Amino acid sequence: MKLNELKVLVDVAAGRKAAELVIKNVKVVDVFSGGLIDGDIAIVNGMIAGVGSYSGEKEIDGEGMYASPGLIDSHIHIESSYLTPEEFGRIALPHGTTTVIADPHEIVNVCGLEGLRYMQRAADKTAMDIRFAVPSCVPATPFEHAGATVGADDMAEPLKEENIASLGEFMNFVGVINNDEECLRKIIAAKNAGKVIDGHSPNLEGKELNAYSAVGIQDDHECSTIKEMEDRIARGMYVIVRQGSACHDLDTLVAGVTPANERRVLLCSDDRQAETLFTHGHMEEHLRKCVRSGLSAVSAIRMASLNASECFRMYDRGAIAPGRRADIVIFKDLKDFEVDKVFAQGVLAAEKGRYLLPFERADFSSVTGSFHVKDFSADRLKLKLASDRVNTIGIIPGGVLTAKKVMDVRLADDGDFRFDTDIDVVKAAVIERHHETGNVGIGLLSGYGMKSGAIAVSISHDSHNIIVAGVNNDEMAAAVKELIRQGGGMVLVKDGEVLDRIPMPVGGIMCDRSGEWVAEHLRKFHETSWKELGISRDVEPVMTLTFMALPVIPELKLTDMGLFDVMAFKFIDVEA
Repeated sequence: MKLNELKVLVDVAAGRKAAELVIKNVKVVDVFSGGLIDGDIAIVNGMIAGVGSYSGEKEIDGEGMYASPGLIDSHIHIESSYLTPEEFGRIALPHGTTTVIADPHEIVNVCGLEGLRYMQRAADKTAMDIRFAVPSCVPATPFEHAGATVGADDMAEPLKEENIASLGEFMNFVGVINNDEECLRKIIAAKNAGKVIDGHSPNLEGKELNAYSAVGIQDDHECSTIKEMEDRIARGMYVIVRQGSACHDLDTLVAGVTPANERRVLLCSDDRQAETLFTHGHMEEHLRKCVRSGLSAVSAIRMASLNASECFRMYDRGAIAPGRRADIVIFKDLKDFEVDKVFAQGVLAAEKGRYLLPFERADFSSVTGSFHVKDFSADRLKLKLASDRVNTIGIIPGGVLTAKKVMDVRLADDGDFRFDTDIDVVKAAVIERHHETGNVGIGLLSGYGMKSGAIAVSISHDSHNIIVAGVNNDEMAAAVKELIRQGGGMVLVKDGEVLDRIPMPVGGIMCDRSGEWVAEHLRKFHETSWKELGISRDVEPVMTLTFMALPVIPELKLTDMGLFDVMAFKFIDVEA
């Protein structure tokens, strides 16, 4: 800030000079003391000068509504919305979200650090403040093939940048607690740059959790039980409570939020599809759920603003107070949290659900392509089993955890899996798409409910190879070949015919169309998956499948290298 700007801020705050903008007649949510303040909000040069009685060059009547600090999503992968960053900002900001901490490890796993650079360029084109994490695990594990490798030396320079908030979620907790030198070098690079280190440690406890926390990992969004939440808070970590499209932890964990630990709790969506943004909203849905579960509205807002700003050392925001950034949401009430207006750095950026500012897309030509598949055919999908008793990846609805489920299935004469409508098991495969390795990992998926056809997507966390599930090899191969032909995205096939598709040319994981288009087509894609393929209605057809290839979340997952037991930390046979 320049000297003359600071003088103007002081003059406006003291009432000696009119503000540029005054939001009149609002009830200000005071996240410091927990109450409400009746008055006006004076704004100058994008900052809050004061709360009280003010006049301005421009005045907006708040009509007695509630003024909240702009909401902060403390951990999100924008790519999982299937939207580009500037389009995500256009859609999410009208819901009251003014800042997000985005971990772009999806696109970086596909395109390397050029993926981060593209995301930064695109983020510059939205009024939402998108802060990034430098992905810590590219690839996420050594048990799969990603499109790139990012080591400690590679991330040293990006970590110094101003809009980099943290070192991204450290999924390789096994490496951390066993003193893997490359893991520790990444942590040291973040410490030297003065950045927060994000965590990811499902089911970790006891002395192993002590070791993980001891290196300076500050937060974790993977808690699924109150005990896990309490364990991390007791070790000085922040817990980021997640409510996304596939993972719904908030209803469980909010019961563990108390006046004593509330200041160590943040809110996030992690992975939130465009369709969910339109049907349920963004962070305001978290607030609604918190209040309905018994938390006060101010406590809920505090977790989505002040707590997040302090965790990520963004001390210029997170509250409506003098000297803070003028990111402000006007809610009609503090129960349903209907958003009336959103101000980003003092500019009215959205009103009644509509983004008001000019919109321009960033060029994404540097992150297209990356479909290099070698020697793929239906024959590559065959299993040769000697026993009909098999290990299956058991889907658990409502999350991305899976069960290692042993089942009896039907076999063909040659030992291949044969689909039976009476047994809820289908074949799944992960096909490497980055380096022409020719790798095809094959497994069996239970609890998906699929009765016919196949679904193939080029979104499979975190390496984003092709993942396909289907009732037979021919259907699966047809879906995969069509997916490659269209340059990525999603494809549904039944009886060899394409029923639906959503192209995603941006790295094979994001669409270049509007959020409205993506949401509508995703709704249709889901409905077709349920109706035509028979996928269970209690399973989200796409996002559930995309997480079946993530070998850092228990219990059983599938990569291009085979079936992986996360708890045993080794590959296992399909035969039980």
